Formats: sequence, C-alpha cells, structure tokens
Amino acid sequence: MDTKYQSLEMENNKIAVGLDIGTTKIVAIIGRKNEYGKVEVVGYGRSKSVGVKRGVVTNITQTIQSIQQAVEEAEASSGIKIKEVTVGIAGQHIRSLHHSDYITRPNSEVVINAEDIERLTSQVYKLGMMPGEEIIHVIPQEFKVDSEPNVTEPIGMYGGRLEANFHVVVGQVASIRNIGSCITSSGLKLANITLEPLASADAVLSAEEKEAGVALIDIGGGTTDLAIFKDGIIRHTAVIPFGGNVITNDIKEGCAIIEKQAELLKVKFGSAWPAENKDSEIVSIPGLRGREPKEITLKNLSKIIHARITEIIEQVFQEIKKYGHDTKQGRLIAGIVITGGGAQVKHLKQLVEYITGMDTRIGFPNEHLAHDSDEELSSPIFATSVGLVMSGIEHIEQKYKGVEISTPPDDEKKVEIKVPVEVEAKPEEEVTVKLEKKNKGIFERWTDKLKDFLENAE
Repeated sequence: MDTKYQSLEMENNKIAVGLDIGTTKIVAIIGRKNEYGKVEVVGYGRSKSVGVKRGVVTNITQTIQSIQQAVEEAEASSGIKIKEVTVGIAGQHIRSLHHSDYITRPNSEVVINAEDIERLTSQVYKLGMMPGEEIIHVIPQEFKVDSEPNVTEPIGMYGGRLEANFHVVVGQVASIRNIGSCITSSGLKLANITLEPLASADAVLSAEEKEAGVALIDIGGGTTDLAIFKDGIIRHTAVIPFGGNVITNDIKEGCAIIEKQAELLKVKFGSAWPAENKDSEIVSIPGLRGREPKEITLKNLSKIIHARITEIIEQVFQEIKKYGHDTKQGRLIAGIVITGGGAQVKHLKQLVEYITGMDTRIGFPNEHLAHDSDEELSSPIFATSVGLVMSGIEHIEQKYKGVEISTPPDDEKKVEIKVPVEVEAKPEEEVTVKLEKKNKGIFERWTDKLKDFLENAE
C-alpha cells in the first residue's frame, strides 16, 4: 500500500521569517526546520538601523528604509519573496509587574478545565494601566486551588476557588503601533509576535537551565534586556535603558574621536577588564583632515568600557535581587547567560562573575542552527533573530500540525486542507476534508490583538 500526499504546497508554508528591529541593526532571517530539528537558514539580510533609539521607533521613514534593505538582501540571498514576518517587541517602554488574582467557580463538584484558567487569565487583562499602556502578555506562574498552594497544573482538580500568581508584561500602545506602521508600510504582513527576551532565551538557553533557574542578559545596542527563568517558567523581566551604544559614545567622548572609530576600537581592541592590558599597548587612530594620528592606550580604553559595563551589570544585578535572589540567604537561580552584541566584549564573563558572584557563560545560538549554517549567524548578535525564526516555525507547526495547507484560512471558523491519505486503487484521486479550527488560547488571542494593532497602525 502506497502513501500519497494529495497536496504538495510550496516550501514557503514551512518557512518562517524572523525580523529583528534593533537599535543598531535590523536583521531578517529566512529559515525552516530540517530533518534533525535544527533551523536551516536559507537566507538572511542585515542593514544598519536608522530611526530606532533604545528599541523604540523615532523615525518611521528611516526605519522603513532600513527594514526594506534587510528584507531585500534576505530575498536576494534566498530567492524567496518575503510576505510575512515574526517580529519581536522590546525597548525601554516595556515593563513588567506581578499580580495575583482569583475566580470563584460556580460548581466545585466539576473538575477545573481550560476554560476556568482562561477566564482567570482574561480577568488579569482588565487591570487598569497607566495612560497609553496596554497589557501585552500575561504569564501564569503557579496556581492555588482552595487551600492547596504551589499547583503547577490545576486542570483535572476539584475546587471552588482558583487563584494564581501572574507575570504581567506591559508596553506602550503608541510604540507598538509605530512598529506596525513600519511593517505594513514595508509591504509586509505580521505572522507572529513575541517578546524579544523570550526569543533570545529560546535561541541560547537549554531546558535544563530554565528549570534550574537562570538569568538571561541580552546586551543590545540601545537597551539591556533581562529575563529570569525558574522551574521552566519566565519569572521576571526588565529593561535597562543602556546598551552598547552608550559604551561607544563614552569611548568617543573620552578619546575625542568620531563614532565610527570608537565603535571599531570597542569591537577590535575593547576589554571589560583593564588589568589584562599593559600601559605599553597602544593603538594609533588616523587623524582627521591631515591632522596627526591619535594614540590611545588599550588600558585607558578598557577603563572606559569597564566603567560603563559595570554600571549596566550592577543595575541588572539589582533587578535579579528584586526577584528574590540573595547570595547570603540562598540562590534562586543557578547562573547567568549573556548574549547580544554587547556579549562580544572581551573578558565580560569574568567581570560579570566578579560583580555577581554567579557562574556565567556567553550564549550562542549555534546549538539550534544546522551544522552548515553561515558561521556569522553563530554570533550572540543574532540570538534574537534566530529565536524569532524559531518562534515563527513553532507557530506554524502548532497552528497546522499534521496538515498541508492548500488554501489560505480565509474562513474564520473552517479551513480547507488536504491531508495525507492512503491510496490503493486510485492514487490520482484527491481527498479534501473540512476540519474545525481549534479554539484560540490566551496566547493566540493576545497575538491576534497585537496583530490588530499592527495591521491597523496606518
């Protein structure tokens, strides 16, 4: 007996595109999952980000141009036309809070089901926020059923009162709409949305680390994002409004050179640990308009970098302590993982370990990439971009698990699909079935709500 797939759609149905709109760069990566479960990158593009400051769009026109440049480069390298993208949300406008809430069930003789959890979670979305703010993510931490605390999975239990602690992520509606305006004006549609710290975490953290407890520090160009995981759940998030650009600016001012030279010095010769450099180590910078070259000692360069990175890490460590981590009373997390462009500074790992007293490593996204991927993509710079592609692939798999899409899901209630069928006598016959779409969960409804923001942002 032969098996025939009645509909062989284009590979694009299995392809996801991650679009990272950062402060210093915009990256578009086109990828799909290979037979080994790794991300196979079929094309990517990168452009300098102009019009974004500290993760927030400040110039719509310039940002659109940067997005189009990255997308066109990705299309040229892959031969694939990009239509939909998975976009990350980040920036200094993101904040988080913790909230407890409960519902009273009408019949405690009926077991708790998914609808009860959805009703409780939906209730949190009604919290009053500051003007211009919107709740964009509600993550249950642990539940309490009647007098039974620390319940991780309440479904199937009996109880009259269902209570839970939530991690609530809040953002500025205007900032989200501005991102949407850039995406739609670039001729793109939104396939999926995720928080950038979550995307970075997917790319560089293992399930074991998330279970044991880990703090992910993503040092970007404009901001530094913190995400703390424990028992496999994200427990705390924070955004520090400083990143690699501030370090570059300090070098520029401290050495009296132009920004381009300062960035080059930071990347090629910078170190977070001044003791590693000798006073005799000197780098010469070409003078401007015929002026004499400027000589800068690497020790002084490292002192400038050390001062600013120390400030950033100390602020991050304060946020870690807010979560409840205390070196005297006990450690709630096992260690720290650093990623992002700022993670490339030499001896950063040693400095973070010195400040926090915690085991630290640099997070690379290469574990999830196919072995033949471009070596450049293994850099911490692309952690968020790779994570966004992974999120996009997962979204496709979850939405249409086990089916091949033959027509777009225009009908809100039903989608026409063609599925694998076993054929004996007439393999040429085509079998078309109608399947009811599953009810949308909290996360899908949250994504749809943000899609409305983005698609109507014009």
